[in-house]
Parts: sequence; structure tokens; C-alpha cells
Amino acid sequence: MEVPHVNADADRPTFLLVHGAWHGAWCWEPVRAELDADGWRSHAVDLPSANPPAGRPEGARPAGMLDDAAVIRESLRRIEGPVVVVAHSYGGVPTTEAISDAANVVRAVYVAAFQLDAGESMFTFRGTPVPDDGAGQVPPHPDSRRLFFDDVPEADAARATARLRPQAVRSFAERVTSAGWRTVPSSYVVCERDLVFDPSQQRELAARADSVHRLASGHSPFLSMPRQLTDVLVEIAAPTLPAGAGARAAEPSLEG
Repeated sequence: MEVPHVNADADRPTFLLVHGAWHGAWCWEPVRAELDADGWRSHAVDLPSANPPAGRPEGARPAGMLDDAAVIRESLRRIEGPVVVVAHSYGGVPTTEAISDAANVVRAVYVAAFQLDAGESMFTFRGTPVPDDGAGQVPPHPDSRRLFFDDVPEADAARATARLRPQAVRSFAERVTSAGWRTVPSSYVVCERDLVFDPSQQRELAARADSVHRLASGHSPFLSMPRQLTDVLVEIAAPTLPAGAGARAAEPSLEG
């Protein structure tokens, strides 16, 4: 469901929010509400690797990373004006692929995300053997409640865990063909208490970004601390505003 942008300032870039594996656009709802309250437009995509479209033929090949990138590209084409793309976790991979040829993207933000280079995939970065048959799906981890949402309020964590969907293996196997962050300015948000994606590996990837920010959060700050994450996103996006345009001052983040 789209959040009504009753307070949106037309001079500001639009945020496009990209979820990670097993999730959907629903996970960004608290952040979208905060952005709207601050006068920022936003959209969130459903990646087909975890959210197969209705009417998909039975037995059809599961969507992969490149299919996810195509959905992000199409979303970018539909947005008028400049865009700040925010990617979480696996979502960083198709985002990196999609923004390489998107003229309206002014910045990419990687939130505990895989800011991979050309030739890399989730499997290669993790050192995981690539399966011979990439046609299957990976179910949500049995301990998803703790790993993804350990610092999320109990009721919200339970609802989020119930909404997780199987993830297509192909999305983890397909390699990046073009690393958009090499030409598009990028920022990285390290989640320092992440139980899924080791913060030391996040810091390794953050070295590829132009600026680094930190949150004392687990893997899902969009649910555990949406206000603080929004403040960081606004802080990152503020320099992209045209001269003379107003922006809400963000709470200070720890910038490395």
C-alpha cells in the first residue's frame, strides 16, 4: 500500500526503498511514514525473487537477481526527478546492477547491504558453493525471529517473521554485471549489532562507499529504530537538494 505523501516537498528527491531477501515492500512502512511526516516522497518495491507476481505460470523459472534489478529499473523510470535509492541487505545486489544506467539516481544508500562489485554474487562474496541447480528456493531461516528482529518490539517482530517468504536461489547465484556505485555517489549504514551480516564484513564493503554512517541496531533498523534510520537517510539526502530548498535537520549520526 502506498503511503499518502500529504507533506511532500516537490523540491526534494524521492526515496526508492529496496528490501532484502525473504522480505517485501511492507518492511519499509514505518520508515515511509516517518519520511512522509518530514516532507519526503518515497516508494517501495516488491522484488520478484521473494514475491512472485500473481498469475505466474506453474513451473516457471524463479526470478533471479537480474529480474529484481529489472523491477528496480522500471520503478526508477516511473519516478520523475532525482531519486535516492536505499537498499537493505541482499537488496544492495540488484540495486547496484539497476542504478548503473539510471540517469535520475543521485545517491545510493546501502543499509547493512551487499555493495558488491562487477563479477561478484551473494554466493561468491560469502564463499558459498554455487549449486548446480539454481532453480530452487531457500526458506526463511528457522531462527529468523532472533536473527532478523532481535531488537524489534515483540509484537512487530512476530508479525514480520510471519510475513517472510521463500527466496529464489538464483538471486544469490547471479553475478553483478555492472557496479553502479562506481559512477553514482554512495553511502553505507553499518548496523553495529547485526546478527545476520557480520558488522566487520559490512565495514569491509563500506570502504567502497563515499560516506559511512553507523546505527546501534540489529539487522532490521527499519523496524527497530525507524526514526533514527530516517534521520540518517535525511542527513544523507540533504546535500542532494537544489540550492535554496529546505530540509529537516537530521539527528546527528556517527559518521566514520
